[in-house]
Amino acid sequence: MSAAPSVRTGAVVPVLASAGITVALMQTLVIPLVPELPRLLNASAAGTAWAITATLLAAAVATPIMGRLGDMYGKRRMLLISVGLLVAGSVVAALSSSLVPMIAGRALQGLAAGVIPLGISIMRDELPSEKLGTATAQMSASLGVGGALGLPAAALLAENFNWHTLFWLSAGLGVIVFALILRFVPESSVRSGGRFDLLGGIGLSVGLISLLLAISQGASWGWTGGRTLGLFALAVIALLAWGWWETRTDEPLVDLRTTARPQVLLTNLASMVFGFAMFAMSLVLPQLLQMPKATGFGLGQSMLASGLVMGPSGLIMLITAPFSAKISKARGPKVTLMLGAVVVAAGYGVGSVLMGSVWELVLVSLLIGAGIGLAYGAMPALIMAAVPVSETAAANSFNTLMRSIGTSVSSAVAGVILANLTISLGGYTLPSQTGFRTVLLIGAGAALAALAIAAFIPRNRQLDSTYTPAAEPATPERLANPA
Repeated sequence: MSAAPSVRTGAVVPVLASAGITVALMQTLVIPLVPELPRLLNASAAGTAWAITATLLAAAVATPIMGRLGDMYGKRRMLLISVGLLVAGSVVAALSSSLVPMIAGRALQGLAAGVIPLGISIMRDELPSEKLGTATAQMSASLGVGGALGLPAAALLAENFNWHTLFWLSAGLGVIVFALILRFVPESSVRSGGRFDLLGGIGLSVGLISLLLAISQGASWGWTGGRTLGLFALAVIALLAWGWWETRTDEPLVDLRTTARPQVLLTNLASMVFGFAMFAMSLVLPQLLQMPKATGFGLGQSMLASGLVMGPSGLIMLITAPFSAKISKARGPKVTLMLGAVVVAAGYGVGSVLMGSVWELVLVSLLIGAGIGLAYGAMPALIMAAVPVSETAAANSFNTLMRSIGTSVSSAVAGVILANLTISLGGYTLPSQTGFRTVLLIGAGAALAALAIAAFIPRNRQLDSTYTPAAEPATPERLANPA
């Protein structure tokens, strides 16, 4: 009996990282199908775009709510529910042949987005302090790893098998991860208890859905159109009302007083800007690779070849994660975050000049991937150093949400730029090289903005004066697990 806990503890990190990669795969799973979805589902292109939008909106709502429920009722329990929703959504999408069930399945997949912050929080509760830094860095990097590896895998399956195979595969991976979590991941005894803030959950959901819907659909609806402006107005009103409520209720969904601490606030702002910078790579490099050679700058590669070029960036994120933990241990996670921002900015700077061959874009993706691996490993370390143990999952979920908002804004901004800086080729309108270069330079600027924000994050000695473990309840679990 005594050997079981050590075996389970040793397996916690790979199991949770596998769960994170599996969930991240869902973000890129459908990308190879996007041009074919109108034909496959007998629907309009505007309608099938909701297969992407539904996942985005569901993930935005689920991430903070699952984090709070994990703190209250058990992180492992919410982790299993999240993976279960992923499996259910994959099965629904695999059985679909029309638009509505496809959108429903993709929305259920989006509800699993809380897996990564929940996994990081479980690691904080279960792992010894000397292993925590590397483990959380690997878990955080799994978001990028899954996204990068998902594109070539999905392209390969889409080109050689029936498109439903993509979703059956994701369902199978989900079942395997579910079984591994049941077997190897213990339930944490660190819980906050209390009552769920239902009104806060509704208010935040309305605000986030309105904001992200306006951002994702603004280009097609018109940025000055009534629906777009109305949704932006509703988002502002709902989020302000939500903030007012959260500061007055006894058991808030998100403790805004904790979130307002300089360490947490500035880390979240840097994460949002960094999320903006990260996504520019995913938008520009695949298009450059697949653009016809007749444009004079396109490389004429297939979707599979494009995915294989992007794949190494995911591997470099995973390789970089232990170095991120070592730098954070030696110099502090603030320095690691700043270093990651510098590397990402350098990658985009190189990309704005080197975009004429496949090997140049591989180099660019590797540089940006290394910077993302460094920065993503530092973010949860900064957050967990500044919040009570009982709020770990909620705080990490909110940080993940900030990154998601950044990527959504990046997608909208890049879409506007590429739609306005175009060339004509064979009767078709295509993004121009100037448009791609502009997006890359904006990505570099966003990374430098994240660097500037991170520079103001308080050092540890300043943090110690604003947060002390003594401020938390002196429970037996807390005394036994002070990490």
